[in-house]
Amino acid sequence: MDYEIDPIDRRIIAALQRDASMSIDRLSEEVHLSRNACWRRVKLMEEAGIITGRVALVDAEKLGYGLSVMILVRTSHHEPEWLKAFRDAVLSIPEIHGVYRMSGDLDYVLRARVPDVKGYDRLYQRLIAKVPLSDVSASFVMEEIKETMLLPPIVR
Repeated sequence: MDYEIDPIDRRIIAALQRDASMSIDRLSEEVHLSRNACWRRVKLMEEAGIITGRVALVDAEKLGYGLSVMILVRTSHHEPEWLKAFRDAVLSIPEIHGVYRMSGDLDYVLRARVPDVKGYDRLYQRLIAKVPLSDVSASFVMEEIKETMLLPPIVR
């Protein structure tokens, strides 16, 4: 579905990025649009794949996942079968919450949350048991200065 985003849609997106739990009534007040028109726009943006979901952000440390890890992966395998095995492996490990195929020296960067260093080692052992990797290194996050899912305002 082709959907043209206009300034009102941009305001709706910005408001929902700040608080996806707000009621349609509150959202319509915030963007100065009638309740029904606001609801229709949200539904159209969902159908067009612009709004892809809504989540609750949680404190990972309070849930026992206090260590954030960046896992750097190099591989000498690039065959379709290996790529499928790698994709299946990273998708099957719930502690891995971001996987990025890279240009340059690294092949992949993975973001993960684990309880501690032992938790990372367990994740590492599961990963290498599922797919052969040439080189894996990890960097542990010492301080999270900024972490957000908010996109900057849409400009045209």
